Amino acid sequence: MSQPVKPARPPRGAAARGAGEPAAESAGSRRAAAQRLAMRRKLAAAAMELFATKGYEATTVDEIAATAGVARRTFFRHFRSKEEAIFPDHDDTLVRASGVLQAAPAGENPLDTVCRGIKEVMRMYAAAPSVSVERYRLTREVPALREREIASVARYERLFTRYLLGHFEEGVHHDDDPLLAEVAASAVVTAHNHVLRRWLRGGGKGDLEAQLDHAFAIVRETFGKGIGAGREVETMPVRTEGGEVLVTVARTDAPLGEVMKAIEKVLRG
Repeated sequence: MSQPVKPARPPRGAAARGAGEPAAESAGSRRAAAQRLAMRRKLAAAAMELFATKGYEATTVDEIAATAGVARRTFFRHFRSKEEAIFPDHDDTLVRASGVLQAAPAGENPLDTVCRGIKEVMRMYAAAPSVSVERYRLTREVPALREREIASVARYERLFTRYLLGHFEEGVHHDDDPLLAEVAASAVVTAHNHVLRRWLRGGGKGDLEAQLDHAFAIVRETFGKGIGAGREVETMPVRTEGGEVLVTVARTDAPLGEVMKAIEKVLRG
């Protein structure tokens, strides 16, 4: 059976930018991005205030714009709809998460890289706990906001799935690679969201990052053997004139524990 062709893996740590795009942002583009984010947050604050006082259904885009002190057309330059307005940071956070993946050290397990990437979302929420708690309350009460939140989560899952699939061992292709990448990415995002929701229900108190690290340890224990380190070790019995010997091939940066587990599994099998 022929194996599916996998897209070429980008160089680890290389930025995913188009041809001719500058390596670093100019001071002007950084200022423009900061101004854009500030306006998005201003509109979001106005939207949340009105949703809380008037209710989601009764609030109009015109009222959100007026409360923020801007024109209606300014609102639509930043958001396509009023339900989108209470999530002003997801676009920028997705860019930062992508940046974590692009700058990953060569020897880092890809699953660890993804866990570091999703922490950008955690930091977004933790930067303003009271706002995050109120937004969580609104999303629980308004189905349209909940749907918008789900759509945002799906964007992170797609980003991480592509990254994991692109960082399986070069030259080694398996029929289940896409499934493993998608399930592992989903597990990282699910672990993050489980801990985040618990933190939000608790009023945004407690060490969120420590709780996340514990959840990610569970994910790595469950899925880590199939990604990165788990494919760095190959063992096979070879029959010689003096009897059967075990040949083990491992990358120099393969964790010793994984090497020993692979050898032990073959010897016991």
